[in-house]
Amino acid sequence: MPAGTAFRRGAATLAANVWPLALLPSAWHYQHPLLFSLRHGESALLWGLPLLGLLCWRRLPGLGRVLLLGVGLLLGWQAVDYRLQREAVLAAGPAMQAVGRHFVVGYTDVDEVRELAAKGLIGGIYVGRRNVRGRSLADVRAEIAGLQAVRARAGLPPLIVAADQEGGRVNHLSPLLERLPPLAGVTDQPDPGIAAQAYGERQGGTLAGLGVTLNFGPVVDLRLADRPAGEMFSDIPARAIGSDPEGVAEVAAGYLDGLAASGVRGTLKHFPGLGRVDRDTHLHPARLSETPAELAADWLPFRALAGHAGSALMLGHVTLEALDPQRAASHSPAVVRLLRGDWGYDGVLVTDDLNMGAVYNLGIGRVATEALAAGVDLVLVSYDPRQVYRAIFAAAQVLERGEIAPETLSASARRLTGLSSSPI
Repeated sequence: MPAGTAFRRGAATLAANVWPLALLPSAWHYQHPLLFSLRHGESALLWGLPLLGLLCWRRLPGLGRVLLLGVGLLLGWQAVDYRLQREAVLAAGPAMQAVGRHFVVGYTDVDEVRELAAKGLIGGIYVGRRNVRGRSLADVRAEIAGLQAVRARAGLPPLIVAADQEGGRVNHLSPLLERLPPLAGVTDQPDPGIAAQAYGERQGGTLAGLGVTLNFGPVVDLRLADRPAGEMFSDIPARAIGSDPEGVAEVAAGYLDGLAASGVRGTLKHFPGLGRVDRDTHLHPARLSETPAELAADWLPFRALAGHAGSALMLGHVTLEALDPQRAASHSPAVVRLLRGDWGYDGVLVTDDLNMGAVYNLGIGRVATEALAAGVDLVLVSYDPRQVYRAIFAAAQVLERGEIAPETLSASARRLTGLSSSPI
């Protein structure tokens, strides 16, 4: 056999084995939230290629057939497993409802989220860009009001309606709502606190007019001059109020008061702070090696405003090594003990989105469960909303096994009741 022919046959055999092998990682991570925007194309590709392989079954070498069969079985198992978990959640048993009220979920399908709301399987919704893009203010307001009416008819508490409208770089509800400049701009005013309050009232009025009750702002992470590079999406230097802890606290307090005057609560974020973090938690795990004493200045705005009327506190996906080297703050019992015990904070704790790369690969069900067991009050699942079924299912299983203390959920339910009342 000529050398060229042998080479071509060898290359063809290698390619026939390699392309099914290349599909295995994608099949394992099928419907990963970071690929949510590509979901339709991902599904068509991952299901289409194995089907195409079946048409060429006789031409595939033995290893290629085995790998292709493995891809098909893995995709099928994931699809069936997800469907079973979704159906179990929608059956709305007591355990599903008990944990479900602690979830705030984004949505792409209002009918789907309406069912979750009616059955008491969620505590709130997250309204983002995709919910307002190309729509009128009246339409979005009516949609939210309709979901609240569903809750009222079911005899359930009103939904928490959350948004991420910081101003500046993060204006997720604009241009439907007024696009405001960064909150940091008020630091140049003669009285930054008063200017921040006016800013909060202006922004809060538009949010309240839409039906939003909880805004994920202000960012009180410090803007550090020597901040390491490496983030893609967080961009804390552009979002932070400033570098002076006391000045940040003053502006944040005024902003919270302004929101509250409009009937909207704010959220201090992202504890334990992203100012020193060198990795973007949207994509990667991040760690802080500093001790609490070394972070005292960074924490001053959080500590000064913890419990401030009309605010919650968001836990970021950052591992605070001195307190809990195994878990990020968002699901760490040690971090919750610091806030509840040492600081005396009895307000609402909410996680950053569990779809983020820093924690998702640990298992969204595991992280949600650990957060609730630690005493976190609200679990956010916003970017890829359908991941909420896996999270609720896992948490309900753990609750039924007695691994989430009933008194922990009871205390959390009390705090959520307070969040539903007017912040004014």
